[in-house]
Amino acid sequence: MHFIVVKFTTKPDWSERWLELVAGFTAATRAEPGNLWFDWSRSVENPAEFILVEAFTDDGAGPHVNSDHFKQAMQDMPQALASTPKIISRSVDGDDWDDMGELTVE
Repeated sequence: MHFIVVKFTTKPDWSERWLELVAGFTAATRAEPGNLWFDWSRSVENPAEFILVEAFTDDGAGPHVNSDHFKQAMQDMPQALASTPKIISRSVDGDDWDDMGELTVE
């Protein structure tokens, strides 16, 4: 699978509106056949920082970045951002989350 984590830092006046801005992009991406997950989180230390954790099948990432909703999001997002997003993008083994070996809850 292709595993991606992106950090977005919003301008202060966009922090409370960020999830609304990306709602259509999020819904469209989650509906893609190759999408495994597309989850937003917000930093507990910095309310202007949003983390996107996403994963695609091996052949799902290409269609994602070539989709109309991705291209539209790349046009819509800059107005709300304080800096260029930071990304980690890797191909990894697997197709879902694994159980944590160091901590088991029964």
